[in-house]
Amino acid sequence: MKELRIGNRIISQQNPAYIIAEMSANHAGSLSNALEIVHAAKESGADCVKVQTYTADTITLDCRKPDFMLQSGTWSGYNLHDLYKEAYTPWEWQGKIKEEAEKIGLDFLSTPFDNTAVDFLEDLNVDFYKIASSEIVDIPLIQYAAEKGKPMIISTGMASVEEIEEAVMAVRSTGNDQLALLKCSTLYPAIPQKMNLITVSDLAERFDVISGLSDHSMGSLASVIAVALGGRIIEKHFCLDRRIKNPDSSFSMEPQEFKQMVDEVRATQAAIGETPYSYGEDELYGRGFRRSLYVSKDIKSGEEFTAENLRSVRPGKGLHTRYYYEILGRKAACDIEMGTPLRWELVK
Repeated sequence: MKELRIGNRIISQQNPAYIIAEMSANHAGSLSNALEIVHAAKESGADCVKVQTYTADTITLDCRKPDFMLQSGTWSGYNLHDLYKEAYTPWEWQGKIKEEAEKIGLDFLSTPFDNTAVDFLEDLNVDFYKIASSEIVDIPLIQYAAEKGKPMIISTGMASVEEIEEAVMAVRSTGNDQLALLKCSTLYPAIPQKMNLITVSDLAERFDVISGLSDHSMGSLASVIAVALGGRIIEKHFCLDRRIKNPDSSFSMEPQEFKQMVDEVRATQAAIGETPYSYGEDELYGRGFRRSLYVSKDIKSGEEFTAENLRSVRPGKGLHTRYYYEILGRKAACDIEMGTPLRWELVK
């Protein structure tokens, strides 16, 4: 079975789903907000807090031509450079965020958007990397990060099968086989009817990886479904309060919502279980109340068993019902009272 090793933690089908709280721009330009998000994420049940490592200049050009203007969606009207300048997490904060997270038992993760960001994160001694869905086509970046030999999580976004395969091969070509793929919709917020969550299980089977969901939808339903489909990594945008406006606040989860999602994901995975057709001791008790063969009227020795004096009823202490027709027409070996569970020694 595939597994992903992050520090002392193993992500696999046999272990609890790994849940990432994506801070993104929800710090709203405040380091104190960022550190508060770390603690709120921990209290809400996250395993990891994630940031993004870029500047406006490392991710786009400071250009006002139409190509660089967003025409629709959550950020309609924004110029790309202006959006990223507002949304980025200052690099000088990230060591402090990582230190605070690790102090309280949270993993720290970041998405690098160019090689300088990878170098910076290497200096921070991060344990693993996340590649954003739009960067799945940046093969040099993927290879550069994969060469560090650390686990890689890649969001697939709007990528074709061929593009995903190229990214997977880019990672594996470096000798790095620690890879997970996340289904995600690049709509913000995502629309359930367009999420195609069955892809979560297909990614795992097609590419022989741990799979999961980078969930941009509202609520926790998509994350719960993803876990039911075998996903073992869930990433969700996390904020202190949607009233703290920033580029990501409108589709982010507040702490109490995130906590509910975590509880539902854990309950879903527990309900799925691990091995089909196996039962706990508490359930095995119920076997005693399944149907079996009982004498339903007093029978004299030598009297035939008939549909009137032999029935399949609850509880389950008599012979199995499979013997019903075999016994009909045969004779009682002794007097038998009504309510007696049938046993072979009672049948001639």
